[in-house]
Amino acid sequence: MSAPVPTPDPTASLTQRYQAVRHFTERLRVPLSPEDCVVQSMPDVSPTKWHLAHVTWFFETFVLKPRAAAGFDYTVFDPSFEYLFNSYYNSVGAQYPRARRGLVTRPDLETVLAYRVHVDRAMERLLESGLSASEQSVLELGLHHEQQHQELLLMDIKHVLFQSPCCPAYSADAAGKHAGPSSGNVPPVEFLGFGGGLKALGHAGEGFHFDNEGPRHQVHLEDYRLASRLVTNGEYLEFVRDAGYSAPLLWLSDGWATVQREGWTAPLYWVERDGEFFEFTLRGLEPLDHSAPVCHVSYFEADAFASWARARLPNEAEWEVAALTLDNPRGNFVESGALHPRPAVDVGLGQMWGDVWEWTASAYAPYPGFEAAAGALGEYNGKFMVSQQVLRGGACVTSQSHFRPTYRNFFYPGQRWMFSGIRLAR
Repeated sequence: MSAPVPTPDPTASLTQRYQAVRHFTERLRVPLSPEDCVVQSMPDVSPTKWHLAHVTWFFETFVLKPRAAAGFDYTVFDPSFEYLFNSYYNSVGAQYPRARRGLVTRPDLETVLAYRVHVDRAMERLLESGLSASEQSVLELGLHHEQQHQELLLMDIKHVLFQSPCCPAYSADAAGKHAGPSSGNVPPVEFLGFGGGLKALGHAGEGFHFDNEGPRHQVHLEDYRLASRLVTNGEYLEFVRDAGYSAPLLWLSDGWATVQREGWTAPLYWVERDGEFFEFTLRGLEPLDHSAPVCHVSYFEADAFASWARARLPNEAEWEVAALTLDNPRGNFVESGALHPRPAVDVGLGQMWGDVWEWTASAYAPYPGFEAAAGALGEYNGKFMVSQQVLRGGACVTSQSHFRPTYRNFFYPGQRWMFSGIRLAR
């Protein structure tokens, strides 16, 4: 992962784009042993083997099977996979329980890889024969779906490897290795002003977007200020050392209850040894880089830190309006090979794309006029629009070709194994 990885060219043919996405998933698997690919370290984590199979199941279920029913020559690889590797599509059928995915040792990894080859060969034949407009839309969704699971694969294997007392590296040669607490200073944070008024929110124009990014609509904003960069580990360490995790007045009620129940005293993957903090990364255990963005914090932690800093979290409309003032979405995405957030280097509004997903104060809810798609694919986003918070901006494990400034990620407020961080607002 030390060299930049190829990004699917939006102007490439569907076959080329399909192959690029599928090959990158294989590349992510290469550093892992068969044993690595089976472990499920908590219910939110899925084994690598399951990710490899599920994204393949998507193309088999939503592209190949419907075409086979219309006469295309395709034989299902294994009928039991419809149950084993269905994630949450109730209209397709029952699913094997998510929390028990790590107990499925068979099919083994070799069989799952053979499944991928079987489906890929059929998909390439089908692509050569041509797709209808509706099939192209499903394929496009499937490619972005697999890119989501590439990010999930990296999130999940990081949590799996963290369970070992040896703190093994996923990729010891990843680019951008940090120097620890002695690394260079970051630009001072500035709170940049943005005018309020009636603003447009949501995806507009051509190009792929998920259904939850639209319809485009108007929102009213008051004047606001947004931090020029992300909160750093060093700044968050001040919160930790100021007994932030022991100050109930800083926390939302559910957040304080979570801190007490889970015994949180620092972000996930921070390890304290002899009074010094280290951070577990996909490169292994490293000295905490005080200049890098804080990562793997929950919404509860982000909100408590904002209260401590006498600020707040931005809402998603404030974030999007500010992000769209920038020219193009360049940042530390998975293509950099770093696999970890990097310190800010420029003054002005920065780190809006890549590095870490940024918590917002916005509940994940449908935009005005939202309608879920018909059929099973209508289950993709809409049914999750409750009790979760929106995150914006992409992360160091997100594919740049998958990201848009209107992209709405969402997680429950107590979750923190994703690459999530903090930008303040006032």
